[in-house]
Amino acid sequence: MTKAEIVAEIANKTGIEKVAVQATVEAFMDIVKGSLVDGENVYLRGFGSFTIKKRAQKTGRNISKNTTIIIPAHNIPAFKPAKSFVSEVKKNVK
Repeated sequence: MTKAEIVAEIANKTGIEKVAVQATVEAFMDIVKGSLVDGENVYLRGFGSFTIKKRAQKTGRNISKNTTIIIPAHNIPAFKPAKSFVSEVKKNVK
C-alpha cells in the first residue's frame, strides 16, 4: 500500500478531503522523523514504537579493491510492532 492509497482510504472512511488528509499524514511523518533525529523514540500504543538503534563501529571489506574499510558507529531508525499488532497479523494468515 502506498502513501496515496493510505490517504485515499482515510479520506473514504472519515469523509475528510484528501488534501487535508494528505497534509495530516505528511505532518505525522515529519513529526516522527524529527523526533527520531532529536533522539526521542515515538510510542503509539496498540500499534508500535519507532526507535533509534545504535550500530557499533565495524570493519568491512571493499571486495572490488580488496581493501579493508572502517564503518563508523551510526544510528538507524527501527520499528517494533506492538504485541496486539503482531498477534492480529498472525491470525490473518492466508
